[in-house]
Parts: sequence; structure tokens; C-alpha cells
Amino acid sequence: MARVHDGCDCADPIIVWFRDDLRLADNPALHAAARSGRPLICLFVYQTDDDIRPLGGAARWWLHGSLLELDRALRSKGGELLLLFGSATKLIPHLAVAFRAHSVFWNRRYGAAERLIDEDIKSKLKASGIEAKSFNGHLLYEPWSVSSSSNSPFRVFSAFWRAALATGEPGAPLPAPSLPDFSSRVDASGLRKTKLTDLRLEPTAPDWAKGLRAFWQRGEAGAKKRLDEFLEEGFSSYAAARDRPDRPATSRLSPYLRFGNISVRQVWHAVTAHAMRSGSAGRNLEKFQSEFGWREFSYHLLYYNPDMARRNLQPGFDGMPWRDDDNAFKAWQQGKTGYPLVDAGMRELWATGWMHNRVRMVVASFLIKDLLIDWRKGEAWFWDTLVDADAANNAASWQWVAGSGADAAPFFRIFNPVLQGEKFDPEGAYVRRWVPELEKLPSNLIHRPWEAAPKDLLREDTSSPAANYPARIVDHRQARERALEALGNLG
Repeated sequence: MARVHDGCDCADPIIVWFRDDLRLADNPALHAAARSGRPLICLFVYQTDDDIRPLGGAARWWLHGSLLELDRALRSKGGELLLLFGSATKLIPHLAVAFRAHSVFWNRRYGAAERLIDEDIKSKLKASGIEAKSFNGHLLYEPWSVSSSSNSPFRVFSAFWRAALATGEPGAPLPAPSLPDFSSRVDASGLRKTKLTDLRLEPTAPDWAKGLRAFWQRGEAGAKKRLDEFLEEGFSSYAAARDRPDRPATSRLSPYLRFGNISVRQVWHAVTAHAMRSGSAGRNLEKFQSEFGWREFSYHLLYYNPDMARRNLQPGFDGMPWRDDDNAFKAWQQGKTGYPLVDAGMRELWATGWMHNRVRMVVASFLIKDLLIDWRKGEAWFWDTLVDADAANNAASWQWVAGSGADAAPFFRIFNPVLQGEKFDPEGAYVRRWVPELEKLPSNLIHRPWEAAPKDLLREDTSSPAANYPARIVDHRQARERALEALGNLG
């Protein structure tokens, strides 16, 4: 018998369909379902629906840990996470009828394919007399809630962010709810449940995730721990040091936000409150909040430009004469370009599933402009290797660097990987960590090793595979001229 709550003692359950919101706290769909007092069925579907972009390897690894931790959290409260594999379009309506569900609740998604699926499911549920409700559990400001004076989508970040902030302070996060009983109808139905291991989300042969396991604690508890560490260790120097990959000044909350292990409202209000208490508001808070602004803007762009990962937002770039150079692309992927900051970033990415944001811009610029390789190849590589691979942020950021996006950096803004290294990793600590071949070089040579004597590039153990650092695959000055010539030829 379900507990009586808000005047309800009905046995018909509410299905809470988890997606990119793998947490208990500040989960509007879960909170609303709990308030109803009806028994719950907590469900996650690993979707095979058409047009849903398959997750990359690193994201699948993160998803595994997030689902495991969410299931543990629900079990501690007497329930479990029902895990299924297949088409959500088919499964959700079928299960809702089979379980005689009163309602299905979920938090909204913003990609075109996801929205169409949700609309289809909502229509089928309503046709069966089953209530369907969706909530905002992923953004501060949903895309349609921010519009220009002409009621058109924004194309400029600064104007978007001013308009978003003008709509008011983001709502306060919801606490983790006191959950009612969990429905027994799942077990009674004889449904064959999917085991997490059946999804094969974690790599086995080879197991390339050892570095990721050492670097991350997935799930809701891991998110809270990372937020607390950032507030204690990084926030006070955020504005001054956030561009320094050699310093722990960034939050590293992006994968937790991507999978909803923590909500953007939780982070927004926690950081704001900390800034006010510690007297470190002002520039630190403004800069941190603006990063959230870019995330919100990226989702705004995705909502109105659903092909953003495949199509230039500025059609004038469609004629760019991209080079097809597999060897150069492989050198970039492997961190063997001969440019230390680029290589350090790409190796950090492979080892940890993450890369510092400043370095992301540098390595993206190098691929697009130094190598003249299509930004979509870089976007796809990041999609596969980043634990925080996000449909909105990933595509919008690559298009920003390429100059083809909305409010993008102009194509002729070409990051110099040497000067970027000398400015943001002046002592070479970041390079030394990820490019051990160069660990003995002095700081004045660490970002230009081609100027060092050959003996300086060798480790004591010259038989090591890392004994010699690769030569530059391109000359930056010449590559820059080639890129500008290609831009000029677009006409």
C-alpha cells in the first residue's frame, strides 16, 4: 500500500524516466512524482531509437558509473533503477500500459531527435489515458524562454546572456525528496530486466579506462565532492588562473553536469553563496557564471540549429578546402604533433577523458587552421574521447574555434601553440606532466623543443619509447599563411 501523501492513496504508480539527470537532488521530475505519494517506478532506457547519436566510448564509461551509483542510491531507499535496452518510443508506452501507470514524468531534452521522441511518447501515453509531464532539470533558462526584441533566436552570446539574466535569478534547487513506496508491479509482471553489465558500457579488451578510474569518481556523491573541492581550492583564484592548465583553478564539473549527477542550479547557487560568504565575489563569480552562460547559449543554438554538429552555422564556410591528411590527423589524435602544448592536451584527453578548456581551444585551432582539417573530424574525436561530450557544448565550441558558428571567433584568429604555451604554462609544468620526453628541458625551451640541442631531448634511459620527441609536423608560420589563403579563396 502506497503511503498517503497530499490526499492520495492510489496504487497506480508513476514512472520516473531518468535520462540526463542521474541524481536524486534537484530532480524536478522525481520530486514531483514523490510529492504525489504514488508508488514509483524509476526507469532508465539505454536508447536505440533512430537518429539518437550513439554515445562515445568515454561517455559510455561515465554513464556506467552514474547508473551504478543511482541504482545504489535508490536501493538505499528501498527501490531500484529498472534498466532496459531498446527503443524508448516503443518501450515507454508499452510499459506504462503494462504497469497500469497513472503517469510518466521526465526532465526535458533539447536535441531535435530527442524532442521528437518525447513528443511521440507523450502523444501515445495520452492516447492511452496516461498522464505525461515533463520538467526542466537541465538548464537555467530553457531555449524558448530567452528571445531577442524581435522574438528571434540569439546569435550573439553577450546579448543572449544579458537577456537571460534579465529574466531573473535561477530558481533555488530542490532537495532530495523523501521517496514514497516503490511499486511492486515490475516484479509481478515478470519483465526481463537488463543488467548493467549487459550494456557493455565499460571497456574490457583492451581496458583503456584505467586512467579515467584514477581521475574521476562518477555519480552524485562524486559530483558533490568535486564541487566542494573546487569551492575550497580553486574558486578564489578562478578569474586569474582559469586559463592556466598547470593550476587546479577550474571546476571540472562538466561531466557531472553532462550526465546530471549534479544540476546547474545546484552549482550556480552553491558557488554564488560561497562567493558571498568568502568575499570572493566580483570578478571570480562573474567569470564563473559566464561559463554557465556559454553552456546555456550552446543549448539555445542547438535547439534552433539541430544539425549543429554536422553543418556550418555560417554557410559561407561550406566551400572551405579542407585537407584529407590521415597521417596528420593521427599525429594530432595521438599527441605527436611536435608542439608540446597541443600534445600535452591530446594525451591528457586520452588518459583522463578530459582536457583543460584553454587547451581545448588551442588543439582545436591547431587541427582546423594549422592542419586545415575539417572541424567535424575533431568534434567527432572529442565526442568519442571526452567524458563530458555534450551535444550542445561540443559542437558549438568547435564551430566557435572554426569561425563557422554563431558569434564565432573569426577564422583568422589562429592560436599560436608556442605563445599560448609560454603564456599559460610558463614553467612547463603541464607539458612535463603529460609529455615526459620533455621533462628535463628548461622552461625557456619547453614549448619550442626544436631549438634545444639533441642531447637535451633525451631521457637518461634512451631505450625508452619516450626517449625522443617527434619533430613538428607543420611549421606554424607557414601553416597560418596557408589557412589565411584558404579563407581568402572562399571569396
